[in-house]
Amino acid sequence: MALVIADRVRETSTTTGTGTLTLDGAVTGYRTFSSGIGNSNTCYYTITLGSDWEVGIGTVGAGTLARTTVLKSSNSNSAVNFGAGTKDVFATYAGDKAVDTDVIQTLTNKTISTDSNTINGIAASSFVLSNASGVIDGSAAQKAIPSGTVVGTSDTQTLTNKTLTDPAIIGTILEDVYTISDGAAFEIDPGNGSIQLITLGANRTPKATNFAAGEAVTLMVDDGSAYTLTWTDSTFGGSGVVWKTDSGSAPTLNTTGYTVIVLWKVSTQVYGARVGNN
Repeated sequence: MALVIADRVRETSTTTGTGTLTLDGAVTGYRTFSSGIGNSNTCYYTITLGSDWEVGIGTVGAGTLARTTVLKSSNSNSAVNFGAGTKDVFATYAGDKAVDTDVIQTLTNKTISTDSNTINGIAASSFVLSNASGVIDGSAAQKAIPSGTVVGTSDTQTLTNKTLTDPAIIGTILEDVYTISDGAAFEIDPGNGSIQLITLGANRTPKATNFAAGEAVTLMVDDGSAYTLTWTDSTFGGSGVVWKTDSGSAPTLNTTGYTVIVLWKVSTQVYGARVGNN
């Protein structure tokens, strides 16, 4: 059963009382309710007889119209007890149910479906998310529409430039492992990953141009053929890395395997520490 709105549906009836109308056929130039609306479907209807009138939602049957819900009437908006005479019965679009694009209206329990629908002309500052208890976001009367992709609670998504305040993280954090391309002044950039590897092809003086305060990198260094690192570049802050192990000296690189170094930045200074024994 569906609510159907159709043009040029009009019949007459001589039924009296407040019950279901027996319809007597279409007025010339119009269609019957059965053909225009369809049996078992509902529609908005109007019944008139002299000064008596009724507007409501009716259910169409085979040659009948049940007055299912009365919306407005000359009988204080209750079902009219129609007397004898020929009633004019036609399908309409009830004013109480009409959506008008030129006025402000409140729509309740409406669903906008399919991705092709677009709501235009609503400023982000005027968009209100509400339920039966009021605004969803609590004390705020309005909620700005976020830009970008909406974050779903059950989706796998990549979040960029988000601030998490005191998050509870369950499970292991998967860190990026990045292999640095060797060069005379290679960059140690936390943006490439929190674990980084380098195999030296000569003695090198690394840089930390993109190191921001609060960032840290675990660096695994393969000395190649007994090459060395000089940590005095100004991008580390001051005169270079401030070492917190080996009595404040830069670590001596292992001649086999990796030397593991942790670098972290506080304010404008990068600090470093060797992990494990030489």
